[in-house]
Amino acid sequence: MKRFAASLLLFVATAALAAPAPPVPHEIILRHGLSGAPLDALATLMLRFNDQEAKLKTGAGRISLEDVQGINDKTRLPHLALFDQDDVLTMFDTRPRFRPLHQVMAVGKERFDARLFYPQMIDAVDDLAGKMQALPLALSLPALFFNKAAFAKAGLNAAVPPKTWWELQEAAGALREAGFKCPLTSSRFAWVHMENVAAQHGEPLVVKNGKLDQLALNNMVNVKHLALLTSWQKSLYFIYSGPGREGDERFASGECAMLTGESSLYARLAKNPEFPLGIAALPHYDDVYGVRAMNVLPDGAALWVLAADKKPEQQVIARLINFLLKPEIQREWVRATGFLPMSSAAVQALRESGANPVLLDRADQRLSMVKRDAARTRSGFGKSRIRTILNEEVEFVWGNQKPAKEALDTAVRRAAPVLAAPLPIHR
Repeated sequence: MKRFAASLLLFVATAALAAPAPPVPHEIILRHGLSGAPLDALATLMLRFNDQEAKLKTGAGRISLEDVQGINDKTRLPHLALFDQDDVLTMFDTRPRFRPLHQVMAVGKERFDARLFYPQMIDAVDDLAGKMQALPLALSLPALFFNKAAFAKAGLNAAVPPKTWWELQEAAGALREAGFKCPLTSSRFAWVHMENVAAQHGEPLVVKNGKLDQLALNNMVNVKHLALLTSWQKSLYFIYSGPGREGDERFASGECAMLTGESSLYARLAKNPEFPLGIAALPHYDDVYGVRAMNVLPDGAALWVLAADKKPEQQVIARLINFLLKPEIQREWVRATGFLPMSSAAVQALRESGANPVLLDRADQRLSMVKRDAARTRSGFGKSRIRTILNEEVEFVWGNQKPAKEALDTAVRRAAPVLAAPLPIHR
């Protein structure tokens, strides 16, 4: 019996040594700058994806999240990054090359039909040939937020928020008279007040000058709008907070009574409101011919592929993309974060889960609109450089160093070499 037991132990030990070790999953680093509910939602989805991958016999991957706040060397590129192009330098300390998403999906041999996306979501992340460069995972629309309690104190009707910039001027004046030192501020100024004002009023962002693209934001509507905001700044109706999202906190704290910013902010503020929150469409000019107030441009953070040079890594990423595109996954993501749904299938899933049908109808109507090539600059980090130029020139306007027309004319000239430069993609 002792000999049999010893032989059995020897057999088990030998078999254990001979058995192949389980394959190590391909680790994919995903850098982000999220916090709060969006970070919780992303972490939850990545755990579910990792569980799904663990069931694969070969080629499994694992997504590891990397918070940009804890990185010393940001120039070390991750495989993936979820970020707004305006924040590229904050995320990487440089403007890195990226790998177009459609190429990654082809290498990964995963089904990827761009026709499943809303046209406006594709428009936010495609190139001149209409091919998707990134996944539009965390986009928003521009919106007007307002403090209902502040409106009540100023004698304004919160049930009828301003629809035009002229009505907004009257509201800002009433709030100022009621003692509010910051009636209105804004976040993401170039996107909200330059690009979207142009889009609403049928003005192109880019035009052809011979064979070259030329920025066209020095049109009459944009000059008029920037000049109006300058007069509001001097009257203390409008307080400029900065080019990024600096205005969000000033509004969230109650310091400012109104904010023009990203629609996704509503999901954050509505859960723990310091005050009764109102949200309305971005105002427009009703005295401009052909105005289409709802022609606003989705924008925000997308999922970009960076340092995934190996085929197995791209295969894992391709599976992750298709995981994120599942209607039930999009439904959870949109409900948790307030970001826009990427497809009509996602909207249908939201309808079935009891989401607000009025808001879903509006989103479906807007995002289904056919894109206009002249309504945007190209996706890629050239867009962030153009916005930086616009914000720099606008600073001269706030400082009373340039009139609106001169600042925008200068921005057009400075943007010319950026538009002419090739996109920083992998070859």
